[in-house]
This record gives sequence, C-alpha cells and structure tokens, in this order.
Amino acid sequence: MAPRRRRRAVRRLLTAVTAALALPLTMLANGTTPAQAAAVQCSVDYKTNDWGSGFTTDVTITNRGTDTLNGWTLTYAYSGNQTLSNGWNGSWSQSGKNITVKNVDWNGTIAAGAAVTAGAQFSYSGTNTAPTSFAVNGTTCTGAHQPPIAVLTSPAPGAVYSQGEAVPLAATAAAADNATVSKVEFYDDTTLLGTDTSAPFTLSVSSLTVGSHSLVAKAYDSLGASAASTPVGITVASGPAVVASPTQLGVQQGKTGTFGVSLSKQPSSNVTVSVARTAGNTGLSVTGGSSLTFTPSNWNTAQTVTVTANATGTGSATFTASATGYANATVTVTELAASKGYDARFLDLYGKITNPANGYFSPDGIPYHSVETLIVEAPDHGHETTSEAYSYLIWLQAMYGKVTGDWSKFNGAWGTMEKYMIPTHADQPTNSFYTASKPATYAPELDTPNEYPAKLDGNVSVGSDPIAGELKSAYGTDDIYGMHWIEDVDNTYGYGNTPGGGCEAGPTAKGPSYINTFQRGAEESVWETVPQPTCDAFKYGGTNGYLDLFTGDSSYAKQWKFTDAPDADARAVQAAYWADVWAKSQGKGSDVSATVAKAAKMGDYLRYSMYDKYFKKIGNCTSVSCPAGTGKDASHYLLSWYYAWGGATDSAAGWAWRIGSSHTHGGYQNPLAAYALSSYADLKPKSATGSADWSTSLKRQLEFYQWLQSSEGAIAGGATNSWQGRYATPPAGTPTFYGMYYDWQPVYHDPPSNQWFGFQAWSMERVAEYYQQTGDASAKKVLDKWVKWALSKTTVNPDGTFQIPSTLQWSGQPDTWNASSPGANNGLHVTVADYTNDVGVAAAYAKTLTYYGAKSGDAAAKSTAKALLDGMWNNDQDSLGIAVPETRTDYSRFGDKVYVPNGWSGKMPNGDTINSSSTFSSLRSFYKNDPAWSKIQSYLAGGAAPTFTYHRFWAQADIALAMGSYAELLE
Repeated sequence: MAPRRRRRAVRRLLTAVTAALALPLTMLANGTTPAQAAAVQCSVDYKTNDWGSGFTTDVTITNRGTDTLNGWTLTYAYSGNQTLSNGWNGSWSQSGKNITVKNVDWNGTIAAGAAVTAGAQFSYSGTNTAPTSFAVNGTTCTGAHQPPIAVLTSPAPGAVYSQGEAVPLAATAAAADNATVSKVEFYDDTTLLGTDTSAPFTLSVSSLTVGSHSLVAKAYDSLGASAASTPVGITVASGPAVVASPTQLGVQQGKTGTFGVSLSKQPSSNVTVSVARTAGNTGLSVTGGSSLTFTPSNWNTAQTVTVTANATGTGSATFTASATGYANATVTVTELAASKGYDARFLDLYGKITNPANGYFSPDGIPYHSVETLIVEAPDHGHETTSEAYSYLIWLQAMYGKVTGDWSKFNGAWGTMEKYMIPTHADQPTNSFYTASKPATYAPELDTPNEYPAKLDGNVSVGSDPIAGELKSAYGTDDIYGMHWIEDVDNTYGYGNTPGGGCEAGPTAKGPSYINTFQRGAEESVWETVPQPTCDAFKYGGTNGYLDLFTGDSSYAKQWKFTDAPDADARAVQAAYWADVWAKSQGKGSDVSATVAKAAKMGDYLRYSMYDKYFKKIGNCTSVSCPAGTGKDASHYLLSWYYAWGGATDSAAGWAWRIGSSHTHGGYQNPLAAYALSSYADLKPKSATGSADWSTSLKRQLEFYQWLQSSEGAIAGGATNSWQGRYATPPAGTPTFYGMYYDWQPVYHDPPSNQWFGFQAWSMERVAEYYQQTGDASAKKVLDKWVKWALSKTTVNPDGTFQIPSTLQWSGQPDTWNASSPGANNGLHVTVADYTNDVGVAAAYAKTLTYYGAKSGDAAAKSTAKALLDGMWNNDQDSLGIAVPETRTDYSRFGDKVYVPNGWSGKMPNGDTINSSSTFSSLRSFYKNDPAWSKIQSYLAGGAAPTFTYHRFWAQADIALAMGSYAELLE
C-alpha cells in the first residue's frame, strides 16, 4: 500500500462544503416535519477591500449556538448609496439599502462552532460606512470580539547581532472592544523567550545561538483573546560583522540602486567601513557611500551605498563592505537591461526568499513548506518540506541563473535535493531483492479510514515490471532515483529517519527526518492521518510499529517505504530544461550539463508513475481478476498520483516491492517535461525505451486535456484504471479514456480533488510553456478555450486588487474518448463557487497568461498577466515577501477524531498516546507550544475563524518566477 498524498486543495470553505454534501439526503429522507430548531446564536465578521469608488466585502457567519444551522439567510443594511454588482458563495440581492444573502445548495449547513464566508462586490460614491447590525434567519447577531494586534517593532527585519550580544525585543500591542492588553510573550520560532506584562513591552535576550532566528510577539487581552505578530527574521553572527541589506539587488542600465550598511555590534570608537566592487561586472560601480563612518552612537543605523549601472553592460558584480575587526558583508548587484523592471522585481523577491533571517530555510538549506509553523494542508506542519518545495527551489535558482548568469546556485539546489530528498542506498538497502515479475502483493483501497487495515491478498494476479531491468542496465544500480514526497525538516515528530540511513534514531537525532502520512483511502483527509516513519523498526507506534494500522497480515517485518510525487519530479525536470536553454543562450551550457543529466535520470525513473498500481493491463479492468500486464500494456502513459517502493530493513529477509498508481489527475500532467524527455537531446534518458515512452506520454497527455475539457473550458478531474482503488465496477455509462474510467474527483474526496483552481493554473501553465516553445496546435486549442473561460471569471479592480476563481463545482461528464473523432463534451460543465486573491495561484495563472500571450499574441492574456503581477506587487508586499490574509474555517477540524481500531494502542516518539480516542491534535501535542495555538483554541471554543498570513515557499517562488517570465517574454 502506498500513502495517499494531498495538495493545497484543503481550502478555507472546507467545513461548510463537506457538511453540505450530506444535506440533501438528510432533508429528503422522509417527509416528516422537522423538530423545532433551537434559537439562532450567531456572530458576523464584516471585512472590506475598498478602492474609493467600489469595494469587495467578505462576510463571515459563525454559528455560536450548540445546534447545526440548516439553511441560512443573512440580512443587513447600508447607510449610503452602496450598490451591489455581483456576489459569490451565496445568493445576493438588494432592495434599497437592504441586503439579503441566502445560502447556496452546497454551503447551507453551518455546524456548531463552524463558519461560512460569502463575498460580493459593490460600487459607491461618497462615504462607505460599514453596517452595524446583522441578522441570520431573522435573529440579530452579536459582533465577534476582535483579537488584539501585536507588532514586533524591534529588532529590525534582517538585523545581524553578535553572539552573546543582547538582542532588544520590543512590541506594541492594542486590544479591541474595550479590552486591555494583559501581556506580551516573545518567541524564537516556537520557543518562548520571555514575557512582559506592561507597556512598553520589551525583552532583552543574550542567549540566541549563532544562525538565523524567526522572532514573534504574541499579545493577550483581558477577554482571553490573543494574536501573534508577523515573524521578524534576524541573524546571530559568531563575532562582530558588517551588515548589508538587501543582499541581492537589480539595477537597470543607466539607473542607480541602493543598499544599507550598518554594524552588528556597538564599537568603542569610530569604525570606517569601505565599500567596493570586488568581482564581476565592471559596468557597476559605487557612486556614493564608498567610505562610511560609524560611531558608538550610530553603529546600528543603516547608511546608504549607491551603485550606478552604465548604459550598456549586463551581468552581476559582488560588492564587499569591510572594516577592521569585523566580518565582511557582500551584496550581489545585477545590471539589467533598461527595460527589465520585472527582473528587478524578481531579484528583490529572490533576496527576501533566500535571506536566511527570513525563515524560509533550515540551517541545512532545506526549504520549509512555509515560514510559519502552524499550517495544515498537504503537510501537517509548516516546518515540514515536500518534493514540491524542492522542485520550486530548483526552478527559482534556474531563473536566478538566467537573470544573473550565476549557475552555481542552480547546481547547489539540485545537490541539496539529492542529499536530503532522494533516498540513498542506505535508505533503500534491499532493492537488489526486487523481483520484476512480481512487483508487489495486492491490497485493496477501502472507502473510509475506519475500514482499515486492508488485508494483503497474494491470490490477486499482478503484472510484470518492464522497466526495472533497463533502468539497472542504464544506471548500474537497483536503487530508485526519485524524491520522497515529504520530510520533517526539524524532526518535530521525533522519528529521526535521517537521510543516509537513520532508521528511527529518535527525537534527539539532528537534521531532517523522512515521514509518511496519508495511507487509508480516498476519504482520509489530512485531519485523519497518523504520521508514521518511512523506516519502521517497531521502536515507535504499537507492537508492529504502525504497519497494522494500514495493512492486515499474519506477521509483520521491519521495513522501509517511500512515495514519489510525480508532479514534483516532473517540475524539477521542467526547471532543468529551462536552466539548460537559458545557460546555453549565455554560452554557459557546460555550467549546468552535469545537473541536467541528473534530471534526465530522474525522468527515466519517473516512468513508474505511468503504470497501473499493480501492473495490470490498462482498460476495462472491473474486477481483481482482470488481466495482469505483460509489459507496456500496463502503462497508461500519464503522470499518475504517485509511485512507491519499499522493502525489508534486514538484508537477510530478501524482499522489496514497487507499485505505480492507477489514478491520474489532470492537474498533474506536464507536457513540457514530456517534450524535454522525449525530444530535447540533453534531457533524453539513458534507458532503452525511456525517450520513446515520454514521446507517447506527450501525445497522451495532450489528448487527456482535450478529453477532460469542459464545455466552458476548465479541465475536469481525471481517470482511473482501478475504480474505488480495488478494480471495482464503475456506474453504468461512465465514460472512458483508453479504457480508463472518468473520475471527477480522482484519488481523494475530502475535499474533492479537483475543486481547487490552483490545479488548473499549475497544469495549464505547463501546457502554455510547451506551446510557447513548440507552437503545438493541440496545446493551443486547449489553451484558447481555457484562457477565454479563465479570463471571463477574473476581476481586476481599479486599485489593482483582484479576484480569481477558487473553488470549482462540476456536473455531467465527458464523452468517451475517440482519438479519431473527439467529442465536444457538451454535457460536462463547471461553475465557480467562490473566488480568491490567493497570490501563489495568481502567479501561476499569470505565468500561464504570459506564455500563452507571448506566443499567441492575445492582448487580453498579456494585459491581465501584467495586471495580476502589478496588483500583488503594489498591494500585497511585506517584509517577508508577498502574501495576503486567509481565514481558515477548516481549522475547526483540529479536534477531528483519527481512526484507530479498538484495542490498538501505541506511542508517538514524544510520548503522545495513539488509541481509539486519538484526535488530530492529540497526536501532535507540539502544536500547543506554537505561538499561534491560542487562535485555534479560541476558534474551537466558539470564537471567530482564525486569520493567518502565510508565506509558503512554493507561492513565493512562483511569484518571483512569474516576474522573471514576464520580463523574459513580454517586457
């Protein structure tokens, strides 16, 4: 069995949506009169984004009662001339000054303590006064108590201090609703440093270790509410140092740029700092601030250095700020063409992402999923990482090479990924015992977690693996060259499964730890997972480690197991393709050739994702007795949801296994990677049939998009060769694609896997890159229709704020695929249920429009790409990057029960109990030490849904990449 994997499809309306899915059956089960409902108790949060002549509003209704609300109508009134334009997440209407919002069919149920959010756009003139009274189902609601506000005012972001020197922490805090601030706590990441109970709120800390630190202030008020500040990153140096910020700077030809210089430690007398270009492009020179004097009183006040670019040069230079007795500071300045303002934006954001003080990376250089620790989506903790994050790091560094000509960081990113995310031989020690004629023993996928463990069944026929032999022949090893999908970077869980051979080394192990999570069917959301080690030596968990939670067997052996996320590996190949193209255009192809060859190797192994899970023949497989594959007839040639491999930890045991996946999702396909691996010489795999397989895959992927394209233009879910994950018989009339059955929500259902617009943007961006490189007519046909639909659902306001699709709803189904005469899919439809200003998704969407617009000439695509990038740049910047607040109603699920069979008991490495009473948070007690935990406590106790501003690594990288792509193609 392979673990299930989730994307960022865990969205903010999750609680409302999943509750509503059961509503029609409840209401229509009988015709009896329902019992009298309890009185409504509610609160309403009203938020606006106002640009002077219009505004959007988000109205969040929280059910403060003890009974579920089945159906809701919100009413309120304006005092001015606000006029409704359109609304979402509800049926909006206006009569004079009065506004009425009724639920739609999918969000009519609000469980006790849960919330739903509806939104609308209005125009107005004059004053836009917020309404003061709201009612739900005729009952006036109370206003929700607003949490306090905390701002960390000292130290400054990016400040550098010497080890042992006092770091001055200071915060301002304010309470709402006539409450008072009772205390402010100061944290280093999740470690409490100290508390101050009176203003001004300060703390002096001298114990911070050498390295990067993420500091947070958390304010509490007299009513029990609390809130944490935005993190501030600083660096502690081993001794006195010159400090420069930013460390990356782009300057256009003929223009100037500046950076600041200060000292990390107060001197006893004046110190002179000299600043000069020490390497690189001679077209850049210091024209101001080449000699700076710091005194015992102004040592930590930044002084300005001005760098001027000549009118003709390009490329990077290193500027060094030095002083006697102080460690040097260096700044990389890149001279850009006069027109390349978006490349300057790329370098600005790149500098924020790569600044160690900003908290995007571990001390080992591993990208965290997010700067913030309290976040639950695909990873269940912010300081985990994924192969997705690594692939974005590689792509980010490829773009850096394009802009600056420095390819060392691209090669270094691949090296970090290879060291920490591709299992070594010590991590997968028994692959030599793998038998290609019997890759794995069958176990069914079951509908819900409480049906597990799933019994292994050796009587079900499995096919043969046709690529194992040729991979070994090509690369001289039995080991798999692919990324495991998730890693506990700080060893927070404490398994200590360290890359390179650490098997359950425990909580004291240093460095990252491989883990697994999803493994129990399509309904297992992240909130129902039991985290487990990739190498299970029975040290933690129960008697058999964690194995008997997932598979039923007569006996259990200690074993290792890994799961690959194909879209991440394909993205890494995609990035390597661009690195090779860009480096060659600079005459530096040899700088990246060794890394590009490794990407070709990764692509060779990525073909395991093209195979049915148990290597059964593709097509019309409706029972476990359907035929076993005999070779390539088991390949669907698409990028499926995963491939996985494992084996015994004991070399004397002599067994190993490999599986593919029967489930394919439209959002995972990557025609650019398929093109590169089949047609681009430097990325063609070594194996005998690798290039040919990817050539077939390219054609198949483009057909897949056409088959899944709705009447409106969006791309529907996917297809499976194993209905319900156990080769069941699908409903009569289910259309097929090369014999695989249409599934609108392939792989996972909580929430449905194809509701998130991000999958649309990610996938179509790859199609657009492929189209821009080749002009392929099939790709253009899909893009023409998709872009027209997406643009029709996009709003850019006068102030640059925007709304793009968020949650999609599907109906109908495609026509059965006929390659010679494809159907029109007139019965397959999509609607947009709600909208978002998600900057990461918007960046991927902007890249799609950029590549498509550059090749097709479509003016609307080009102008909308620019508007989205300008909007987030001008409206959504902060000290860490570009981000917007998110209200997370799905965090009501922190208390969700995690299924553990009665009688099963065990322990997590930190001592947390695992038994039939376990919940998501009880298995993760470390969350209660997180500075943001009080937000969750308040919400679970009936407070308003918490709001977070997250800095996800993939999103920040995608925004930077979108700026660079726009500069390359349209600026």
